[in-house]
Amino acid sequence: MILVLRALGVGDLATAVPALRGLRAGLPGRELVLAAPAWLAPLAELTGAVDRVLPTAGPGRIAWTGPPPEVAVNLHGRGPESHLALAATRPGRLLAHRNPSAGHLDGPAWTDDEHEVHRWCRLLHAYDLPAEPGDLALRRPAVAGVPGGVTVLHPGGKVPAKRWPADRFVGLARALAARGHRVVLTGSADERALADRVAHDAGLPPTAVLAGRTGLAEMAALVAGARLVVSGDTGVAHLATGYGTASVVLFGPVPAAHWGPPADRPRHRALGGTEAGGVEAGGVERDPAGGTGAHPALAAVGVDEVVAAVAEVERVSGAVAA
Repeated sequence: MILVLRALGVGDLATAVPALRGLRAGLPGRELVLAAPAWLAPLAELTGAVDRVLPTAGPGRIAWTGPPPEVAVNLHGRGPESHLALAATRPGRLLAHRNPSAGHLDGPAWTDDEHEVHRWCRLLHAYDLPAEPGDLALRRPAVAGVPGGVTVLHPGGKVPAKRWPADRFVGLARALAARGHRVVLTGSADERALADRVAHDAGLPPTAVLAGRTGLAEMAALVAGARLVVSGDTGVAHLATGYGTASVVLFGPVPAAHWGPPADRPRHRALGGTEAGGVEAGGVERDPAGGTGAHPALAAVGVDEVVAAVAEVERVSGAVAA
């Protein structure tokens, strides 16, 4: 049995898909258990690499009660906390980045300046296991009643510095609706008021607000069948990459070179953040704006620039589809 720790969010799980599939291919015939938040189970299933999710809120304590896993894999962070939590399950072998303070002298060194997808593929390669960074595709969920062909605008996000200003989303929604896009606004239940405000100010009907009305499987189905996604640097953007849905992703303060869509896929465009840093080991995000609003690199992105990027990815997507 393989126990994998990745107790983070949607985007974090999506960027770990190539590594999860590499573990499945390189260590065949074993159950793969993912220690992650329980609410991520629908997405874990869509990876096609996870047999079951062990509900785990964070790296501090893994509620493991079975026999020691044959292999434990740290896809969560550099340690030491995550290393020690996995070591406490007494695995036959621990695959993780080198961390002397956790007593783990094996594995590759951690590198800050690295794309998240490549980080975990490189970890597997160090242990002679396969992992293809481009293997990001997700299965489509079998969910009925989800609108297709819509343009998804996702104005929210957990970190204030990573949110494009709401008034820009208003301007973008107006511009895209005028160009024939059927715009919907997504987000969590906590972001419903934000989505309502954007829809109202943009002149969209209340039915355009889907924030708080979609579970994770429904959100995945919505993105999979969408015409376009415009989002900040958050999980929805990674779903667009996983489904090959045309997208414009707005970055700040974390650079696209670390978390953006693959640079060789022209149907996805990254705008904004170019500064290094912003995310600490284990997915703990720093807010350089001190919680006061969008990071300057993100705030510098105007509506006209996003509209132009939308036109470009749609042009390219049409050419690719043809």
